[in-house]
Amino acid sequence: MRREIYIPLALCCPLRRIVWTEKKRSKGGVVVATQAAPKSGFDKWKEGVDRAPGDARWNLWDREIQSAVSDFNQHLATTPGYRPLDWRTIKAIIWVESGAGNPEWHIKPMQIGVVGDPGMDSLLHGNEGGSLILPTLWKDRLTTLSVRTVPAHNIRAGIGYLLMRMAHYEHRSVPHPGASVFEVVVKPGDSLDKIAKAHGSTVESMRRLNPTADILRPGQTLKCQRASVQRVITGWRPLSAELISLRYNAEGDDVYLRKLDITLGLIRH
Repeated sequence: MRREIYIPLALCCPLRRIVWTEKKRSKGGVVVATQAAPKSGFDKWKEGVDRAPGDARWNLWDREIQSAVSDFNQHLATTPGYRPLDWRTIKAIIWVESGAGNPEWHIKPMQIGVVGDPGMDSLLHGNEGGSLILPTLWKDRLTTLSVRTVPAHNIRAGIGYLLMRMAHYEHRSVPHPGASVFEVVVKPGDSLDKIAKAHGSTVESMRRLNPTADILRPGQTLKCQRASVQRVITGWRPLSAELISLRYNAEGDDVYLRKLDITLGLIRH
């Protein structure tokens, strides 16, 4: 039995409403009152997500997610160690980040670009490797405004940010597209560095093309190719719920990890 009673907490304080749950003992008709424990934010979220598979909104973003993930998988397929992203992982992140009950569900489902979030800027400005992650078609389409107002763009920016945070990078010498190998003649006072700068190449490229050129002599012929030092993807961190909570959520929140595990379980089963 639930009963609302009002108890004065102090003579100078207004009455405060408290909800009690009453339970009668079997002997003597004694009534014991206990205060109902309030539900935590996690408990409320859990109740909502447990009902989600029966909600019409459960599959609302599936096609958009699948299309976006396909674009990224094709774009990154040739990078070292890349394993195709499972679109269901992105669906789980969306339900953890916003869920159908959040007002942002229809605008920023992946919550990238919200006030105080630096993720969108780091992705779009290419400071952390975003230019390598984004498919060519979307580099010009994604803007600060579109990511914050168009849900399809928010989903793509969120995927891009996640993958950007999962990649390993190094700065390496990269030949210019279509650059051919040509010959140069060593002059007095030349060094590999001097020759590379003079011909738009790098020392690393010169050494790769001339592995025995330890000592330079005037009149010596060397191979050269136009190249520059660029950031490149050298590998990938293994994608897991724990790493997503650390690198996408950026806080390593245990509650976030629990939510992600639960949602992934619902989606996969």
